Amino acid sequence: KNLNMIHQLAAVDRRAKIGKDVTIEPFTTIAGDVEIGDGTWIGPNVTIMDGARIGKNCRVFPGTVISAIPQDLKFDGEDTKTIIGDRTTIRECVTINRGTKALGYTKIGNDCLIMATSHIAHDCVLGNNVIIVNGCGIAGHVEIGDFTVMGGLSAVHQFGKIGKHVMISGGTLVRKDIPPYVKVAREPMSYAGINSVGLRRRGFSNDRIFEIQKIYKYLFQSKMNVSQATRFIENEMPPTEERDEILEFIKNSPRGIVKGYGTGKE
Repeated sequence: KNLNMIHQLAAVDRRAKIGKDVTIEPFTTIAGDVEIGDGTWIGPNVTIMDGARIGKNCRVFPGTVISAIPQDLKFDGEDTKTIIGDRTTIRECVTINRGTKALGYTKIGNDCLIMATSHIAHDCVLGNNVIIVNGCGIAGHVEIGDFTVMGGLSAVHQFGKIGKHVMISGGTLVRKDIPPYVKVAREPMSYAGINSVGLRRRGFSNDRIFEIQKIYKYLFQSKMNVSQATRFIENEMPPTEERDEILEFIKNSPRGIVKGYGTGKE
């Protein structure tokens, strides 16, 4: 049977679709066009506005506002969504805005951790197992790949793309796209090696890690520029999932990718 624990001091619109075993703590406000999956805990003093679709077994901490309208002057009241996957934790005072007609939704995957006071703007798409540390600012239309960790107080420029398995040092200003499997640090942001610790933790074999290392050696530590290096990698290295993913990412990077080791070269 449905064991929802909705506190009598919570204001839940009767049109909201609330799953089984959901807890809603006092002073929380939930609008009518909202769906919340089974087993989710919504802490006290949370505001969930129209368009929110929250998955199963999530945890939403006090002060958070989900699915407020975008902070975008072009927004014209269109019907858009905020989609949050299963088992995602959203800590205190996070703000996640719904989409605009550009994409129609803002989306966060499964098993993510969004730490306190971070902001995720309209039309962003975050993959699964992403960790956003305290106080990050993610502008509109940003894409972040699976298993990426974004250090505290970092900021991403609008339309930025960040690949999978990336590690971003705290306080980084992300003005360029970051290809998969790398670490970035320093100011201006530059390549700081590959994320070998993260890759080992996720079961990548040594061979795969060495291959990724070799690709980025050609890209960032040779005398070639990016287009020469990508041509060289395409011609000289056998196709693998990782190689193709990196080349594809660079090809589809309108902003251009992060610089090499603090050389100031693009």
